[in-house]
Amino acid sequence: MPIGVPGALYISGRGVARGYYQRPDLTAARFLPNPFAPSSDSEFGRLYQTGDLARYLPDGSIEFLGRLDQQIKLRGFRVELGEIEAQLLHHPNVKEAAVAAQADQSDETILVAYVVSAGLAIAPSELRQFLKTRLPAHLIPAVFVPLKALPLTQNGKVNRAALPLPDIRSETATVAPRTPTEAAIATIWAEVLGLETVGIHQDFFALGGHSLLATQVLSRLRDQFEVELPLRQLFEAQTVAELATVVESALLAEIESLTDAEAERQVAQASEVQR
Repeated sequence: MPIGVPGALYISGRGVARGYYQRPDLTAARFLPNPFAPSSDSEFGRLYQTGDLARYLPDGSIEFLGRLDQQIKLRGFRVELGEIEAQLLHHPNVKEAAVAAQADQSDETILVAYVVSAGLAIAPSELRQFLKTRLPAHLIPAVFVPLKALPLTQNGKVNRAALPLPDIRSETATVAPRTPTEAAIATIWAEVLGLETVGIHQDFFALGGHSLLATQVLSRLRDQFEVELPLRQLFEAQTVAELATVVESALLAEIESLTDAEAERQVAQASEVQR
């Protein structure tokens, strides 16, 4: 695998066991012929499928990213939960982290990150911005839940079944719109999502949004602002504040592209409408 690309971890060598005790089915599934060594090689002729997800680092070491059974399918993307957890642990104030797929109020699957801080409390917005520099948009958790400690099994592994369900609607304090653009977008979101109010820092997907509702939002934005935005834009700008910045940038770019005559004509049309 190329450096930095996650993949399944296999091991081979003298220390690999001969198989599982009285489990020929499991032995056949996990102990496989090594395609990189002659079958007659008694030491390296077989590979053991560890079930772990890992990747090579530039210095040649191998970074453990989690278990392969933590793979999920989300909005058409394959998601490695361990990869998200590994990136969260790079934050200087994150001591422990676990990521799980949970259902929101609309029964849509969203990513929820459970974080144990190393000291000071970490704002969800800080973690979200941190991950945006390291992961694609579809891997950014919709909700961040602070915990004093992760629940563990008797074997010392994270007990994912015991992770608490998040209070999705109150995860981010409702901050009122600051600009006309934010106010218009917040109104559109509230109407599409069936909510009374939407804060400018609340996540669209955490509030119950999904791709079909995102299409409705973009259609409403096109009608109100006369801007054409691709669907992926709402996956990249998942809050009202972020989307308002995108809309205003698109409007500014459109204005700058107008010729003087076109600009004068639009001003004249706007004046007629105001009369």
